[in-house]
Amino acid sequence: MGNRLGQLLVRENMITLAELKKAQDLQSKEGGRLAYNLTKLGYLAESELTDFLSRQYGIPNINLADFDLDPAVVRLIPKEVAEKHSLVAVNRAGNSIIVAMADPSNIFAVDDIKFLTGYNVEVVVASETAIREAIAAHYGEEMHDYEEIMDGLDEQQIEFGEGGEGEEVSEGTIVDIENQAEEAPVVKLVNLMLIDAIKKHASDIHVEVYEKLFRVRYRIDGVLYEVMKPPMRLKNAIVSRLKIMSNLDIAERRLPQDGRMKLKLGKGREMDFRVSVLPTLFGEKVVMRLLDKENLQLDMTKLGFDPTPLKDFTDAIHRPWGMVLVTGPTGSGKTTTLYSALTDLNQPDVNISTAEDPVEFQLMGINQVHMHEDIGLNFASSLRAFLRQDPDIIMVGEIRDFETAEIAIKAALTGHVVLSTLHTNDAPSSISRLLNMGVEPFLVVASVVCVIAQRLARRVCKECKEPEEVQIKALIDAGLDPERAEKAEPVKGKGCKVCNNTGYKGRVALYEVMPFHDELKDFVLNGASAVELKREAIRLGMQTLRASGLNKLLEQVTSLSEVLRNTAPD
Repeated sequence: MGNRLGQLLVRENMITLAELKKAQDLQSKEGGRLAYNLTKLGYLAESELTDFLSRQYGIPNINLADFDLDPAVVRLIPKEVAEKHSLVAVNRAGNSIIVAMADPSNIFAVDDIKFLTGYNVEVVVASETAIREAIAAHYGEEMHDYEEIMDGLDEQQIEFGEGGEGEEVSEGTIVDIENQAEEAPVVKLVNLMLIDAIKKHASDIHVEVYEKLFRVRYRIDGVLYEVMKPPMRLKNAIVSRLKIMSNLDIAERRLPQDGRMKLKLGKGREMDFRVSVLPTLFGEKVVMRLLDKENLQLDMTKLGFDPTPLKDFTDAIHRPWGMVLVTGPTGSGKTTTLYSALTDLNQPDVNISTAEDPVEFQLMGINQVHMHEDIGLNFASSLRAFLRQDPDIIMVGEIRDFETAEIAIKAALTGHVVLSTLHTNDAPSSISRLLNMGVEPFLVVASVVCVIAQRLARRVCKECKEPEEVQIKALIDAGLDPERAEKAEPVKGKGCKVCNNTGYKGRVALYEVMPFHDELKDFVLNGASAVELKREAIRLGMQTLRASGLNKLLEQVTSLSEVLRNTAPD
């Protein structure tokens, strides 16, 4: 088509002969189609070219961005054929397939597709750039899709964080494993794994070894997805490569190890990884937590608080003294909520100290201490030291034992604001947990000012959101009153390329905020159970986790299945 198209464009005065010559020179030097090189040089807009081809061949032209392509239809045409002829399958109707082509005169491509698919072919015109983007989006991200990124990622740009130190072993052993771990395919595969996880907004990477299986899984929006199965023969080399990057002892395979690494991704962007290595039955499992400072949401108004609970929480943390507890299972966003509170409180006139295990994000203006149990630096000893450091606000990573609880409560009673976490199912049961640790009821009543429970529910993808048919009875059973259930318009995600066909993109926090009112204090002093405490807190206006989830359902932020998955009935 090249020469004929060039002549037609010159004849129609859309380009000059000189421009055609330059495009042909570029084509002979770099390859590609003449039309692509004309648009690349800026002699012709892609829209002008597709309009011209549409008129010339009497074929409709389309904007691929307006189409939500079905991956099953796209994959009717093999990737190699799509890339070779610059085309993509758009739709299927009966025994015909509609194919978007950059070059509608390519009868060989049409014949190829008829032969390969058995369908009749209807051709439409689309821009080459849009077709390339559709091919990249719908044929899976294979290794060569990342070569450009990996080539730009200089090995020197990987900064090693601090890791554990293992026993000394013979030099030969280390060099052997290091040499294997530095082989180009292993280095590229590990870089691919890390960059792919960043692109897919994963929170964790799991590298797992079983008897006959070696797999890599990502946790995306709280759910694990299997993404690749590297060859078994590379398992030791890949684990060793990750250990080298995390500055861990590659010769120690019998004990757990913890480390960190930092990846520089160009344009000044950095990504921290917290690395944990655990010896399992068939080898070492590596779990990496991705700590992306850029995506850390520290604005409390955007975390998912409803207006009244947010006011209760901000009132509590701005009191001159007292303890605020955040509770929930691992991975429920407790640290983010605490960091948001600290960011709100972080002013030049206050001294803030935190004891964390480990320090996940570094916050400017806050004195953060990393715990080292092996040398006796634990929450209790850090708290004691903080009290000699003229503090205003103290954050303790977690209250795990009576000693830590006792010191934290004494700090709260002596004019300090204390923030901490507990592992309980809801806000009222946190009080019972403190009592079970051995803390006296009168001390709990005097020190605690607010307790928050939280969970993370997946957000329905905005790009493919659609109404979900849910019976009113199911909504009422979930906890909605009949009047609101009648008006509810639940949604779900259909699944698209933006959300990796999951129907969900991102997460929102569900909160249960329990201000410790005088009535609740009387209940605790009278020996009330957690169930009685919860009933009274609801009577006083506390919004439960389930109620928070149902509000997000009514706001079309999340789906009914997510609310039921993350919260218990009241």
